[in-house]
Amino acid sequence: MADYREMWSLLDMDLEKHDELCAVLPEFYGEIYMDQKNRPEGMNYFNMVVSEIHGLRVKELNDGKKDGKKVVGTFCVFVPDEIITAAGAVSVGLCAGSDFWHPDGEKIVPKNTCPLVKAAVGAYFGKTCPYFQSCNLIVGETTCDAKKKAWEIFSKEIDTHVMELPQMKREKNERHWEEEVALFKEKIEEVTGHTITEEELYERIKLHNEKRSVLKRLYDFRKVDNPPISGKDVLLITQIAFYDDPKRFIEMTNKLCDELEERVKENSGVYEKDAPRLLITGTPMAIPNWKMHHIIETSNAAVVAEETCTGTKYFKNLVSEEEKDMEGMIKNLASRYMKTNCAVFTPNKNRIDDIINMYKEYKADGVIYYSLPFCTCYAAEYMSVKEALEKEGIPVIMIETGYGLEDAGQIKTRLEAFLEMLDK
Repeated sequence: MADYREMWSLLDMDLEKHDELCAVLPEFYGEIYMDQKNRPEGMNYFNMVVSEIHGLRVKELNDGKKDGKKVVGTFCVFVPDEIITAAGAVSVGLCAGSDFWHPDGEKIVPKNTCPLVKAAVGAYFGKTCPYFQSCNLIVGETTCDAKKKAWEIFSKEIDTHVMELPQMKREKNERHWEEEVALFKEKIEEVTGHTITEEELYERIKLHNEKRSVLKRLYDFRKVDNPPISGKDVLLITQIAFYDDPKRFIEMTNKLCDELEERVKENSGVYEKDAPRLLITGTPMAIPNWKMHHIIETSNAAVVAEETCTGTKYFKNLVSEEEKDMEGMIKNLASRYMKTNCAVFTPNKNRIDDIINMYKEYKADGVIYYSLPFCTCYAAEYMSVKEALEKEGIPVIMIETGYGLEDAGQIKTRLEAFLEMLDK
């Protein structure tokens, strides 16, 4: 990574502490990603993005701010990026996936808080993440209780807008969510000083639909018998999608997909023959949380899909492009985002249906139900998912783990036993 210390200093970052993070990440990334065999050449772009993770993109954001662009930080797939970018602002995903930020987070929130929320709080208040430091506005949502309390904490330091996500999907809940999307548009217009036109919003709906489509194209290659790309590479690409420039991301991911098409024709895969195919479902995996995929794929198994927010939830379902008037587009945006089947909803049978359908669609052999500690929504929903999968004859194992590697050996032992069972 180039020298960005002057920029980081202007962002009021804790440079000494941030140096500790920058010293660890390259080696950590190298151990997990760079030893993979037969890796596609198109992954070099994403390697570069990670090597410049706190540099190049952050510089782009701050160069844009000098020209009057606003930076909006988000934490959830329910926040409509279309509205942010239609106003000329930049949307950046902020969820934090490392226990590096936990000590600073635990100074503010309880130790037994979800690792993702605790890390996000620590990253901001510890001043060790330049994306947080670059934001003009952060947008929260009423998904889990830990997040709801975190927004109150953030709001004391930075402009914070909270979208009230309904907890059910009745008709009145859908009307309420449509109102929330309209209020969000008003907030973005206030922050940017720009009134969104119908033409601008329509163009951004098309752009983000294109981004979703390229991610679906990427995921479809994992359905073949001999996948041409690893699960952890696809996870990385999806994580990068949350903060990369959308047009550049679409271009570079399409280039990679063109290469993958040729690899499929040549039957050039990345896994051992007959490697067990696993579907992961559960809590999101924010960058740089590559732990579960790495354990699985160094145990001679393949991760072929993720029913998570850093998986298919992020790109499943397009926004309808039929309506071009503002009222119709707001309604279509609300409708698309409400189709996301998060564990915060009750009842949540549609998520179970998604898991079963994806198991069949991606020709999986088993399901890993992944949960971060203290994530009540996803942990509690495991019982319902397990019962439904067992009725379908689908093998499933729950693995609850945080960001640290201290339990990696134990997880590997449990996973190997699960894989043995699949062979019988």
